[in-house]
Amino acid sequence: MSQTIFQKVDYTLTGLISSIEMGQIGLPDIQRPFVWKNVKVRDLFDSMYRGYPVGYLLFWQNGQVSDRKAIGTESKQLTPSLVIVDGQQRLTSLYAVMKGVPVVRDNYRSERIRIAFNPIEEKFDVTSAAIDRDKTFIPDISRLWSRDTDLFDVADEYIDGLKSVRDVTRTEVRKIRSAIQNLQMLTNFPFTALQLNPEISDEDVAEVFVRINSQGKPLNQADFILTLMSVFWDEGRADLERFCRESRTQSEDGESPYNHFIQPSPDQLLRVGVGLAFRRARLQYVYSILRGKDLESERFSEDLRDAQFAKLRRAQNRVLDLRNWHGFMQCVRGAGYLTGDMISSKNTLMYSYAMYLIGKTDFNLPEHALRAVMSQWFFMCAITGRYTGSSESRLESDLAMLRDAFSGEEFVNRLRRACEISLTGDFWEVTLPNELATSGTSRPRFAYEAALVLHDAPVLFSKLNVSEIMDPASSGISQSAKRQHLFPRKYLRELGVSESRAYNQIANYAYVDWPGDAKISDQAPADYLAPILSRFGAADITTMYRFHALPDGWERMEYQRFLERRRELMAEVIRDSYEKLALDVEIEEKPANLDLTAIINSGESDAVEFKSTLRVNLHTQKNDARMESEVLKTLAGFLNTHGGTLIVGVRDDRTPIGIEADGFASEDKMFLHLTNLVNRRMGEGTWIRIHANFEDHDDIRMLVIRCEKSNVPVYLKEGNDERFYIRTGPSTVPLPMSRLNEYIKDRFASHA
Repeated sequence: MSQTIFQKVDYTLTGLISSIEMGQIGLPDIQRPFVWKNVKVRDLFDSMYRGYPVGYLLFWQNGQVSDRKAIGTESKQLTPSLVIVDGQQRLTSLYAVMKGVPVVRDNYRSERIRIAFNPIEEKFDVTSAAIDRDKTFIPDISRLWSRDTDLFDVADEYIDGLKSVRDVTRTEVRKIRSAIQNLQMLTNFPFTALQLNPEISDEDVAEVFVRINSQGKPLNQADFILTLMSVFWDEGRADLERFCRESRTQSEDGESPYNHFIQPSPDQLLRVGVGLAFRRARLQYVYSILRGKDLESERFSEDLRDAQFAKLRRAQNRVLDLRNWHGFMQCVRGAGYLTGDMISSKNTLMYSYAMYLIGKTDFNLPEHALRAVMSQWFFMCAITGRYTGSSESRLESDLAMLRDAFSGEEFVNRLRRACEISLTGDFWEVTLPNELATSGTSRPRFAYEAALVLHDAPVLFSKLNVSEIMDPASSGISQSAKRQHLFPRKYLRELGVSESRAYNQIANYAYVDWPGDAKISDQAPADYLAPILSRFGAADITTMYRFHALPDGWERMEYQRFLERRRELMAEVIRDSYEKLALDVEIEEKPANLDLTAIINSGESDAVEFKSTLRVNLHTQKNDARMESEVLKTLAGFLNTHGGTLIVGVRDDRTPIGIEADGFASEDKMFLHLTNLVNRRMGEGTWIRIHANFEDHDDIRMLVIRCEKSNVPVYLKEGNDERFYIRTGPSTVPLPMSRLNEYIKDRFASHA
């Protein structure tokens, strides 16, 4: 037998609970949605009470323990050295009940799990209002393991309560005391844990995932990364959970992630964040990166891990920025999609959001140009099912397509080129009509409905527009305008078309507002149509027929021929709407890659400043906090004024010296150091407006930090005080208190 990749360790339940409390075992599920039903928790305790085995646990040994804080909001004494891979639901159940702490449900509401116990029958149940009143039950067994509980008091109180409703024999008293003691002694219940070695390969971990999760709640690589976040960045995971929870409720002031398209899950948002941060879609690579693995040397490093988490932190801030989130939703609406019911693939939505963020944050595309290309991109992805099937591979390819794009214009061109490759003439003329030959819900149906919205098409036989009856904000406009059969079912059945798939074809439906006196339930179209058309002029009929893809004389066509012809016309309507989206948009932007030579030659100004180093005092050749403060003052000044660019590695006299003088072991470590400085002294939210990257100038490496104009005041912590800096010409100066309120009122008034 080859060498095993795990070791077997025996625990008692007390040992497990203690390790979780101390922080040695990381249990993220206390803060994340708990999927077990309460009856499963009841059954777990019942099995343990009867001495049945309840399965083994699987832990992954975290070989990179540092001084980071442990999982959860409580103060822990240790950093997790064991992360749960399998058994999360069982341990969460046991911990929640025995410690009396609430869990978070799928709807993100907190709930205490209350399990009841009948000592006479030795029976468990989920506590209900009736059980609360039933003297034969201890309504909440959590009490048995409280440090403040005396077991004899529990037994006496139970017996006294039972005596208040009936006689209790001595034999029953002995049985009651014994059962309660046996239940309390579950703390000694034995568990076996298999602990995966920290050195095992990613492929082995992935294979373990597959083999242990053939039943029950399956884990995937996103779960594994979320678990890593719980260990090394639990605030980030908490932010994901909070965003998802708030997306389920519409706030009164509109300041929430709520929308009509999706209530995202943490793993969906995670995929967007890692795509933006690392240009990766295959999560098997991403969890290696976040563990601090150098993909070339195969070695692990805490410094590299911290640097990678810093990248993820910055990307996630942008993912969860409500301006970005709602700005992208406008792109979806701009593609004609008005509700989540029209979106057949949530991957299409979330992966397109990743592309939107790349265009906005990496290439600084103006919003009007970005929305235009992203509406086109989303429409293409939705109609072709680009991100269904092997979605990770497809997104990996799309991200790779953008890795060497050098400008916003190039970003737009590459996306549009990908659209052209996908939507060929054969697609419109052959593939799409064939895909419309189906019933029920499908991508082509929703694309056609989106096309009607984009064309501002009227409802058939109505003055209303299709967008009015589909938009969630105006859903009560007309109850009579609905998606209905053009060839009625009863009529088709009389012709021998009896299968629902045949008469429910997409091409037999239209959004119609039948006149109130129309009786069409079993009539041929040729019989019911004439009286309805008499109410409309020729121009209105032409418009309705064009958008609703109705060929001339359709009402007298043989049914199958009608379906074939209408599919072809529907495909033309969809194509016309897409071509409206594909119109060229002028792009006015600053290039993503700055012309460093021109900037350095022009010297410092109100929007440009040079710093020789980030942390090293060139006079003493030692790290100096004053150097760091000067950098941060400049950044704060740019943010609070009109934005600007700071270049580290250039003297005031424009002499380039590079970043080597700072003595960082790598660019990642220098970036991490800057990240920590900004987070600690200006707040993590500041990174939304800061874009840092390394660039070459005459073969000398520079750190270029671009600051956008902030929409909120940015303060710099200096000891126990906070200072507010602005730019005046080529200098950064603190603003006196006498002018602070007036400046903030004038500068940030439009964002209040």
